[in-house]
Amino acid sequence: MAIVEKFGPLLGRVLMALLFVPAGVSKLTGFAGTVGYIKSVGLPLPEVGAAIAVIVELGVGLALLVGYKARYAALVLALFTVAAAIGFHNFWAMEEAKVMINRIQFFKNLSIAGGLLFIAAYGAGPFALDNRTKD
Repeated sequence: MAIVEKFGPLLGRVLMALLFVPAGVSKLTGFAGTVGYIKSVGLPLPEVGAAIAVIVELGVGLALLVGYKARYAALVLALFTVAAAIGFHNFWAMEEAKVMINRIQFFKNLSIAGGLLFIAAYGAGPFALDNRTKD
């Protein structure tokens, strides 16, 4: 298990970042489409929401990837992911044809938030900027 303890946190951060960083890039390069999608689900201030999504997914996602202030980054991403689940995958208020996929997406988001809370609680592990030595 020593190899998992040594490299597991790094791999976990990389895999988590694979969800957020490309999504943030996509939202940045397709900002108008992101705003339109947020409008389509009826959330308020879609331009502000899109900007926040870009900052969180891209900026905070990169911080998590490199392990910089990883506990805070993971906490922000966990809160963002739960908010996204509630705002975009509210299966309890959808027509029957959309319920199953959105239920899956909702609980997947909650599971991701759970993994992020582990990072928030226990840190980035080895191979993180948080663990660099100060000379």
